[in-house]
Amino acid sequence: AAPRALLCGLLAVAVAEGGRSLPQLSDDIPFRVNWPGTEFSLPTTGVLYKEDNYIIMTTVDKEKYKCILPLIASGNEEEEKDYKGPTPGELLEPLFKQSSCSYRIESYWTYEVCHGKHIRQYHEEKETGQKINIQEYYLGNMMIKNPLSEPGLSYSIPTKNIEGQMTPYYPVEMGNGTPCSLRQNLPRSSTVMYICHPEAKHEILSVAEVTTCEYEVVILTPLLCNHPKYRFRASPVNDIFCQSLPGSPLKPHNLEQLEKQQEMMKMPFRRVKEEEMHSTKEEKFSSIHKPVAVGSHQLLTVGTTHISKLTDDQLIKEFLSGSYCFHGGVGWWKYEFCYGKYVHQYHEDKESGKTSVVVGTWSKEEHIEWSRKNAARTYYLREDGTQTVRMVSHFYGNGDVCDLTDKPRQVTVKLKCKESDSPHAVTIYMLEPHSCQYILGVESPVICKILDTADEHGLLSVPS
Repeated sequence: AAPRALLCGLLAVAVAEGGRSLPQLSDDIPFRVNWPGTEFSLPTTGVLYKEDNYIIMTTVDKEKYKCILPLIASGNEEEEKDYKGPTPGELLEPLFKQSSCSYRIESYWTYEVCHGKHIRQYHEEKETGQKINIQEYYLGNMMIKNPLSEPGLSYSIPTKNIEGQMTPYYPVEMGNGTPCSLRQNLPRSSTVMYICHPEAKHEILSVAEVTTCEYEVVILTPLLCNHPKYRFRASPVNDIFCQSLPGSPLKPHNLEQLEKQQEMMKMPFRRVKEEEMHSTKEEKFSSIHKPVAVGSHQLLTVGTTHISKLTDDQLIKEFLSGSYCFHGGVGWWKYEFCYGKYVHQYHEDKESGKTSVVVGTWSKEEHIEWSRKNAARTYYLREDGTQTVRMVSHFYGNGDVCDLTDKPRQVTVKLKCKESDSPHAVTIYMLEPHSCQYILGVESPVICKILDTADEHGLLSVPS
């Protein structure tokens, strides 16, 4: 409501120059006014903007602003009506022509989606000698020659609720999978749902068995984002960007005063000492709100994280001390894992800031108690007959209390070796087999170097 009131107030005192007519405003469409200054780039995803779709506004104090408006028509983008670009199938064609595959590694199964070809679920185990035992099922195969034939221009676009947001997707049906004994040997089948995400690299967001031997696979891909009807919307609010013209302040003077008054009204009655407030916030949020840094190297966290090229020894010491934390996750929730400290789940939003949930915290005593009843180490046999550690599992309990169970959240962290072309790649994913009881998979070449140091409780140390 506040952004709209502000917008209406601005328009009430604004003078439109150059004969431009103001767009019709609707209460159904939320707006937000931003004051970015002269140096900024218009968003390339979400609602469409064009450089020439602006109005010049003058406040009562003769301050002038060039306000770039989003292209909105009756709650929909104008571009959607006039769009004559490639169909969603044509946009996805490079993915199918390259015969590329996406993988998701879970605690037991690995899922392989070879786009336009097949979906496979498999588990590999090395046995004594050179024999590799593979358990596998095909969840679907592409039966038609052209998987990207379009159903026509008038078809309605299906949507799926992903983390509370109805998200449009492009479906590809795949049948003729491995026969299902629970359904009179009918073949398994899947619907692959392609969803626009501008920062994705064709990751598998989820695999779900919706009915017996019928699956839904969600793929995040940037290829669909060029189509307005599939475009990623990070926020339902439509931004208006008002740039100050020469001689005018970044933001109108009256607005600055109004915002200061509103801030004063929000102040609590009991004044907390500034240093007391600062230390409490630091303790609670420092690990979440600050980018994790090792030395002067800052991290990039999008899906799969690439960390700075420290020496192996430095990196292992930083990781095992808990001062270097792994970040990852694709989709709404991201994850932060600090070895021997905690597991956090968080979501960042332009409007509401950062939402964080403590999934589990470390207690060595609780973990050792847990390890007496659960396998903290799992092995596989090398070809020469010797054993090597394949994975270690650690228990982190005492997380935030869960609404569904009224008990603290808890997580089992499974640390696995994952060889990679990038020696410092990290992959993190989370499963929830029971309400608020999680499994966090953490895979990295860094872990390969320390797995064999695991003691009987699965605790790791710096290699000697």
